[in-house]
Amino acid sequence: MTHKRLSIDKELFNGMRTEAKGSRRDNALRNSILNVGLDETALNHEAQMLMQHTFSLELETGKITSQNKSGRCWLFAGLNTMRYKIMQDLNMENYEISQTYQMFFDKIEKANFFLENILETLDEEIDSRIVMWLLNSPLNDGGQWDMFTSIVEKYGVVPKSVMPETFASSNSARMNQILTLKLRGYAYRLREEHKSGAELKQLQETKSGMLMEFYRLVTMFLGFPPEKFDFEYTDKDKKFHRDSGLTPTTFYSKYVGIRLDEYVSIINAPTQDKPFNTTYTVQYLGNVEGGNQVKYLNVDMLAFKSLAIAQLQDGVPVWFGSDVGKKMKREKGILDYSIYSYEDVLGSGFELNKAGRLDYRESLMTHAMVFTGLNMVDGVPNRWKVENSWGEKSGKKGYFVMSDKWFEEYTYQLVINKKYLSDSMLKTWEQEPVVLKPWDPMGSLAL
Repeated sequence: MTHKRLSIDKELFNGMRTEAKGSRRDNALRNSILNVGLDETALNHEAQMLMQHTFSLELETGKITSQNKSGRCWLFAGLNTMRYKIMQDLNMENYEISQTYQMFFDKIEKANFFLENILETLDEEIDSRIVMWLLNSPLNDGGQWDMFTSIVEKYGVVPKSVMPETFASSNSARMNQILTLKLRGYAYRLREEHKSGAELKQLQETKSGMLMEFYRLVTMFLGFPPEKFDFEYTDKDKKFHRDSGLTPTTFYSKYVGIRLDEYVSIINAPTQDKPFNTTYTVQYLGNVEGGNQVKYLNVDMLAFKSLAIAQLQDGVPVWFGSDVGKKMKREKGILDYSIYSYEDVLGSGFELNKAGRLDYRESLMTHAMVFTGLNMVDGVPNRWKVENSWGEKSGKKGYFVMSDKWFEEYTYQLVINKKYLSDSMLKTWEQEPVVLKPWDPMGSLAL
């Protein structure tokens, strides 16, 4: 079909203007939107009142954490599931595991992962979509559950007290800009040396030298990770404890001890290109070379929700990924599909469902958090308690409440212990995953 392109002519423009000025109802709403904005005009007071921060099942978690001006939500969410176990086991009021420690090794490993991808694509043209994708974001703060487990299994964890926040860990933009500049320069050098006839073995040696320099640069922003440390704490009964000479891996083994290989990522992506009961991975998504493959099992909403409920009812928090910016009233800590009546105020409906929003780039995973409770009425959930990592200023001391409808529309990923999966799910999980393109929305959380 030949497409003849048409411009907006004067007749069409006048028609649009006349149509827009024709509604008396619009005048009052337009004035409100112009003065206070769309959200305040469209705020659904009844929906806001229904979103109470009360739950029939609540896990006793600590004070809310804060990722500040960084994109480390996936690390915070992962570590928050672990600190809950430490607090329960050791009778502690509150505790934090160092997020800076995980961030340090994520940067180092991502640098190596990126450079290995550059070496793998040396024969691609510089303007190929793959190379452009790799160069676009070689070192974001974001990540996925399997990337988190790769870091923990290789490097362990440490208390926040022995590797606390730095300016750059809490305000990562400049650090990421500088480190990305270095990586793009490294990519340029490797590709130019390849053009000049350098063999792969030589390029690998060059890459090793690059990583030496890169490690030094990361220490300028995040400091040196501890090799040994003393674990000291006071429990709820005011009793002091000390365990000396621990390494990050022995601390993890002794005080966390979660079998990360028992947890899998379950997604709900109802698009035609991702049939349910199939496993998926995303090309070039990862951080640790030789680490865990990012892998998902796609299931329908009924199974998806049932898995989250079962794990919470057993007293285990649930790491999850969602599109947090949609239908959110941040200061109240509300995630509710009905919180804003945009369609009523604007007099215009929106056609996209969950699948359409994914396919047409209207929605994707943007943030990881933790479910720590839910409210059940006659065996059906209507609200979910959410542990966020944005500090205490929003929500109820930093905790959010999510409606069940919001869960269905904007939650895409859960991390679930294999014991809650059905036999058919477990069998499907063992399948070789379908490889999705690097730009698939299921890889977006790492950006």
